Amino acid sequence: MSSFDSYLATVPDRQKAALERIRQIVRRTVPDAVEATSYGMPAFKYKKRPLLGFEVSKNHLSVFPFSPAAIDAARGTLAGFDLSKGTIRFTPEKPIPEPALEQLLRQRLREIEGE
Repeated sequence: MSSFDSYLATVPDRQKAALERIRQIVRRTVPDAVEATSYGMPAFKYKKRPLLGFEVSKNHLSVFPFSPAAIDAARGTLAGFDLSKGTIRFTPEKPIPEPALEQLLRQRLREIEGE
């Protein structure tokens, strides 16, 4: 079992389903992304660089695209979500829209490719 799967095994089912949805979107959008740990959290990496991480908190789930520019790129599709410089907070009842996740990933890929 990977560390990614080990983390998900500790998450309540409702939250786990929301994170599995994100996992599938990342796999479909960035097939070369690898599951890893970055900054102490489960994350996807692309070309050994952090692409997207996530964590479960008591009252919400968080996605970390490791880039304020990625959040800015998707801001228009994230109305009503709790955003900060590097975090998007959501709940299983109000998941991040797939187009927003795809925008985050595309922006982060551009940044990684340009580094």
